[in-house]
Amino acid sequence: MFGGLGVLLLLGLPMAFCTGSLAVLFLFLFGNSAMLNMLPSRVFPFMTDYQLSAVPLFIFMAAILEKAGIIEELFDVVYKWLGGLKGGLASATVISCTLLAAMVGVVGATEVTMGMIALPAMLRRNYDAKLACGSLLAGGTLGILIPPSVMAIVYAVVAQQSLGELLIGSVFPGLLLSGMYVAYVTARCYINPKLGPALPPNERIAFAQKLKLLRRTFMPILLILLVLGVIFMGIATPVEAAGIGTFGAFIVCAAHRRLTWDTIREASVATLKATAMVMWIFFGATMFVGFFILKGGQNFVAETILGTGLAPYGVLVLMMIILFVLGMFLDWVGILLLTVPIFLPILKSLEFGGTFGLAGVAPEDVPLWYGVIFMVNMQMAFLSPPFGYSLFYLKSVAPPEISMATIFRSAVPFLCLQAIGVGLCIVFPSIVLWLPKVMYGGN
Repeated sequence: MFGGLGVLLLLGLPMAFCTGSLAVLFLFLFGNSAMLNMLPSRVFPFMTDYQLSAVPLFIFMAAILEKAGIIEELFDVVYKWLGGLKGGLASATVISCTLLAAMVGVVGATEVTMGMIALPAMLRRNYDAKLACGSLLAGGTLGILIPPSVMAIVYAVVAQQSLGELLIGSVFPGLLLSGMYVAYVTARCYINPKLGPALPPNERIAFAQKLKLLRRTFMPILLILLVLGVIFMGIATPVEAAGIGTFGAFIVCAAHRRLTWDTIREASVATLKATAMVMWIFFGATMFVGFFILKGGQNFVAETILGTGLAPYGVLVLMMIILFVLGMFLDWVGILLLTVPIFLPILKSLEFGGTFGLAGVAPEDVPLWYGVIFMVNMQMAFLSPPFGYSLFYLKSVAPPEISMATIFRSAVPFLCLQAIGVGLCIVFPSIVLWLPKVMYGGN
């Protein structure tokens, strides 16, 4: 089955139709009439899952905010605040991407728009091309981790995990990675100022003007606090919060005088395409994994992994390596749907006690802990050559002098930082688990 999947993907067929067609073919050749019941029994629950309603809402929210010009304004404010520092524009890019991640939860919109705005601004000021591209690539991937995250919604549905807990648990890891990116950029630029020179004194603005600029960030930040606040305070479910955020995006767009029928139509078409892609992959991959499990594939994988004799943390590291390798070739939706139903039961059967100085993880916390670690790992998938999505998003809007090889090389240091981030979340699980326990009172 996986050999056939590899061949079809190499032929260039879409992921959804590769997995779905193989599943139907194998059901016909090696299944029986009873197995055919799996088609409606696995697909229908996804089609009617309430939490998945948040996917089109958050994507639509991202599309509306992109059309409203919020991304340009946020970057303009942040870079005027930090432009006087060495590497300030690269740090401003990461911080702007962090703020955008908390509003839109979609990588593509952030990566492309910031690529058109921030990359030319850095190159005009003689920034090192690899540092400029790397900061943009890494910052853009935060959209799949920092809530509201579309990936968190899909994981919560597949793993039957509380979406609210997962969103809260991903806050600190997302801010940790963002801080690591800024620290790395700043350190490199202060060691070698030629990599990211500060703005000339004549282009800097006074502190009073900087304070005036903050007025332009009021509505976007209010929208972030509103969406995340109603989720974290338990006032609304994530789906209801997505509806509130979408309505808020309309208000922000109207306040910027960009709410037109063309804007709504373009945002609606973009949402329809993205949602349809996610749902088709859902249907195809869930059939593929369902037949794989039914024919004993899950037991085979579990026995193979456990048969290595590795300790629980060794098994987890092996899974992270497998996910990283898959991330070089597949998109995150396919990886999630193919691996989580197989890997998560294995992890639930293991005891992650405190050994070798590592903090223990209670069995009931394993799905939440693994979910956030999985999302951090999938950030690496967006940056890992040869098929990292963010690499191609950036190339599509980069100036001609920025080659694909330059973009590949620029991603390597930030891939290492993301690997460190995964390691920290494994070694110190409280980075993931502390905030959900505080917010939910330990229950």
